[in-house]
Amino acid sequence: MRENQLLTYLRDACPGRAYRVSGAELERVLDVSGTELRKLVNRLRRKGVPIASDRSGYFYARTAGEVYATIRQLRKMVSGLEAAIRGLEQSLDSFGEGGDPP
Repeated sequence: MRENQLLTYLRDACPGRAYRVSGAELERVLDVSGTELRKLVNRLRRKGVPIASDRSGYFYARTAGEVYATIRQLRKMVSGLEAAIRGLEQSLDSFGEGGDPP
């Protein structure tokens, strides 16, 4: 239900980057938390819905370029997460055999 509400809102009110809406505004309009909004966006994207985003908000992509820009942004996020995971894995070496921190 919420997925359809989000899709309809973005498709009708936010066609393209020029009409993007902030995450905070979407949370208010849909009465969802930020976490729930990100889950909804993720589920729709997994279904092939072209929901694009940038630092200023979300929008329904109208061009391939808008989709590509979002893909680049997501790849940067993945790269940052992978670096954080590597750092945490390295930190495990500092723990003793009993699993206690140094």
